[in-house]
Amino acid sequence: MYSCISCSKHYCDTGKTDNLPGGCPGLETDVIEKSKELYSELENMNLARSAAVVEAVGYCKLTRLEETMEFAKKCGFKKLGVAFCIGLAKEASVLLSVLKHNGFEVESAVCKNGSIPKEFLGLSEYEKVEPGSFEPMCNPIGQALFMNKAGTELNIIFGLCVGHDSLFMKYSEAPVTVLVAKDRVLAHNPMGAIYQASGYYKSKLYK
Repeated sequence: MYSCISCSKHYCDTGKTDNLPGGCPGLETDVIEKSKELYSELENMNLARSAAVVEAVGYCKLTRLEETMEFAKKCGFKKLGVAFCIGLAKEASVLLSVLKHNGFEVESAVCKNGSIPKEFLGLSEYEKVEPGSFEPMCNPIGQALFMNKAGTELNIIFGLCVGHDSLFMKYSEAPVTVLVAKDRVLAHNPMGAIYQASGYYKSKLYK
């Protein structure tokens, strides 16, 4: 059982690994060595080194959007894919403008591609957002397949629903990063619920 969340010491962040507590992943040196072995692979090393450099350069200076572009540049990625939610189409157009202005080629696919009715998933009318109306299902697998076909080098998730993002990541051949995490209630700021978990939102999270 791994219990990093319950750890109050976090020796891993100090380099003092002589007295690691029980349940610490650092005790499993075989797994640590396996991870290091995987980092030695060229693609993984490129991603990891680029991420570390961007972290240092952008620390408390660059926004997530700026860091995403810097990461892509460090990795040598020119062709980016954007898998976006139709509810954020206006915002996605701004992202497209920014990315193109910064020299990237952009492929994009909306979540409702294919216009597949939700009945395909076996949903009843009362399992729809608006019962009695036509509702196309989100098609994140399709989004991933389109990005694969286009040959994107890095894919950006832009507000896909919980679970849909999982399917997109599962089928994307290119590395994936998240720019926007969907949260309709908190203006796409999921951390709001965490920050209010012991305050105004407590009664909802601890029912």
